[in-house]
Amino acid sequence: MTVIDLGAAPGGWSQVAAKKVGPKGTVIAIDLLQIAPISGVTVVQGDFRDKLPEGVKADVVLSDLSPNMSGIANVDQARVLELSLGAIDVCRKALKPDGVFVVKAFQGEAFEEVRSELKRAFRQVAVRKPPASRGESRETYAVARGLLAL
Repeated sequence: MTVIDLGAAPGGWSQVAAKKVGPKGTVIAIDLLQIAPISGVTVVQGDFRDKLPEGVKADVVLSDLSPNMSGIANVDQARVLELSLGAIDVCRKALKPDGVFVVKAFQGEAFEEVRSELKRAFRQVAVRKPPASRGESRETYAVARGLLAL
């Protein structure tokens, strides 16, 4: 299996992915921030839109992308939306048709646009709020499967 982890710093999801895919799998962690070396993970520092390795076809794309928050709701929502749409574009380039995309999203005005774009790009989209997430948190996750052809 091949996993691409977008917004990977500090590397928690990449560590879990490396354990899941084992020594025969591939995990590529991409982030603007520096990530300490992780056994079984190829770390790429830079913008995910520019640093995606050529020709890689992933079974799973994870997106934990988050901008630096300004505290201005509509600005932050626009930034989150831009990153989420960029991650969907990565899936169009690098996710296998039967692959899985997991994206962190935040409930708010941009969330419906993200969900709509996911429904245009994938056959199945489910939204989940994990039990570990605080009740007052707007954080949620979308799991999308079955990448549709453009």
